[in-house]
Amino acid sequence: MALQSKHKVEAAFSMSSMTDIIFLLLIFFMLTSSFITPSGLPVNLPSSETADIVMQEVTVTVTKDLKYSVNDKIVEREGIKNELTSLLKGKDGQVVLHIDKEVPVEYLVEIGGIAAKLEANVSIATRPYK
Repeated sequence: MALQSKHKVEAAFSMSSMTDIIFLLLIFFMLTSSFITPSGLPVNLPSSETADIVMQEVTVTVTKDLKYSVNDKIVEREGIKNELTSLLKGKDGQVVLHIDKEVPVEYLVEIGGIAAKLEANVSIATRPYK
């Protein structure tokens, strides 16, 4: 005579609640990432046909009122060369310029020249046309 219990345990696992949680987390991170500025100083980037994503090793930011920062550290104009030298010493790095579209081109050329002299690859951050 075989004894059977009245309470049977199912071996199935319901994934519906797990997918709901993952979906909510995905929405949360998508919404919060749109509020994050790419650097410490707010910059209105110029537009271009393509806006490629580049791994940012070193970020140089120039705002329209000519405030400078290197990797979210606010520096004076004269201190940019020293900061880039210390961050890029001994390696070929990637420098991404986040320069406000109202800043004169001479400042872009100056910082790009400093980075190129240190043998770094220079990219200009832009946003795509809407």
